[in-house]
Amino acid sequence: MNNPLNYTITELNKLKPKKGRLLIAEPFMDDPYFKRSVVLLTEHNKDGSFGFMLNKPLEIKINDAMQNFPPFEAPIFMGGPVQSDSLFYIHTQGEIIEGSMKISNNLYWSGNFDQLKQLIQDQQIFPNEIKFFIGYSGWDYIQLMDEIEDESWIISNLKSSNINELNNVDLWKNTLQKMGSKFSLLSNFPEDPSLN
Repeated sequence: MNNPLNYTITELNKLKPKKGRLLIAEPFMDDPYFKRSVVLLTEHNKDGSFGFMLNKPLEIKINDAMQNFPPFEAPIFMGGPVQSDSLFYIHTQGEIIEGSMKISNNLYWSGNFDQLKQLIQDQQIFPNEIKFFIGYSGWDYIQLMDEIEDESWIISNLKSSNINELNNVDLWKNTLQKMGSKFSLLSNFPEDPSLN
């Protein structure tokens, strides 16, 4: 990366990756999947890392993708390049969806899918309480740590478990801007520096 600033991402990165934290793509990452992405880590340990890109909406809604699913106005996001034929979800209803796995304060992932459908059918869960993904983002432990060392990712705490806020297409820029002035400068870099 050709960094025009007088500091490096490594100097800015004070946090280590862990479950419930965000991986924010560095401004010039040109990977077609991860460019300007914000990934929520749902697992991070020596066995590997697992998470979902929060800010890559697809052109489809849940009822377009799933047969026999109750009517539900919820978009689907690209979660990552792994298992792109599978549906995943994060939600705020871990107290009532059996088998939910806690990510952070009020945010969970997965859980009993049949129960989820029934709760939606009974109008006990609403679109602002759940976020659906096709595929996930995954790394083995060494691979992710190498990418962080190579300054591909900025690590941040998750500031909100509000699903509507996590659905914001400007999440990449907004998250960096909330992290302070040095990160805010990164958020304003053009995607293609040669056009500047």
